[in-house]
Amino acid sequence: MRSYRDHAVVLRQHKLGEADRIVTLLTRRHGLVRAVAKGVRRTTSKFGARLEPFAYIDVQLYPGRNLDIVTQVQTVESFASDIVADYGRYTTGCAVLETSERLAGEEHAPAPRLHHLTVGALRTLASGARDSELVLDAFLLRAMNFAGWAPSLDECATCAAPGPHRAFHVSAGGAVCTHCRPAGSSTPSMGVLDLMSALQSGDWAGTEASTDSMRVQASGLVAAHLQWHLERQLRTLPFVERSGAGTAGSATVPETSVGQDETRDPSKSTRAAHPA
Repeated sequence: MRSYRDHAVVLRQHKLGEADRIVTLLTRRHGLVRAVAKGVRRTTSKFGARLEPFAYIDVQLYPGRNLDIVTQVQTVESFASDIVADYGRYTTGCAVLETSERLAGEEHAPAPRLHHLTVGALRTLASGARDSELVLDAFLLRAMNFAGWAPSLDECATCAAPGPHRAFHVSAGGAVCTHCRPAGSSTPSMGVLDLMSALQSGDWAGTEASTDSMRVQASGLVAAHLQWHLERQLRTLPFVERSGAGTAGSATVPETSVGQDETRDPSKSTRAAHPA
C-alpha cells in the first residue's frame, strides 16, 4: 500500500510502549486518522515536538493494519505556544479539539469543512483577536451545523412558525413557540437567542453588545444542545472560563431531559481538561 500525505490538526496523543505515541489527527482529505509515531519520546526524535496537540502539520503516513504510521512531519502553523500560555485560551482550545474528534465521524471519512473550521478556531484563539468564549460557542454552533444538529433559532423547531421566540428546548431542537413549548423549556433573557444566531452566522459585530449574562446563558444552551445530540458530556467544557462566572466552568447548563426544569452545574466534574 502506498503512503499518503495530508494537512492535519493534532487533536490528542497518548503513550505507546517505551518510546512511541499514538496520535489522533483531523486531516483535510482523510478525516479522522489514528497513527503511531515511532520513537518520538526519545530525545533524539526529529519530529516529536511537532506532534503536540494544537499543532497544524503537513504529515506523511503509511497505512497500517490497525493504525497508520507517521513517517514524516512538517509544521504548517504552531498554535500551541500562544494557546497554552493563557488558561482561558487553553481550556477553550481543549474543548475545540475534543468536539472536533467527536463530530468527525468514522475514521478516514473526509470532513473538510470541520477540518477548516477547527483550524480557523485555533488560529483565532492563538491570535487573541476575539474573546475565547465567543470563539468556542461560534465553533460549536457551526460544527453542529455541519453535523446536521444546528439548533433552530429564527423559527419554531416544531412547527416552523417564524420568530422571534422566547422559549428554548434542547430535545425539541431549539427555539419553540408558545403553542409548541414542551414542559421544562427554558426561557433565556432577551437577546440570548439573537447572540446565538449571530455566532452561528459569523456576525461578529452583532456579538459586541452582548453582556456577560447573555454570553453565559448562550454558552449553557449551546453546550446542552451539543451534549444532548452526542449523548454524552464533553469532559473539557466544565473547565472553560466564562466571563461573569465566579470560577471556570460555572455556567449552568439546562437539563436536557423533557419535563425537567432544573439546571446542572458542570463545574462539579473532577476530570482534568487536557487532550490526553
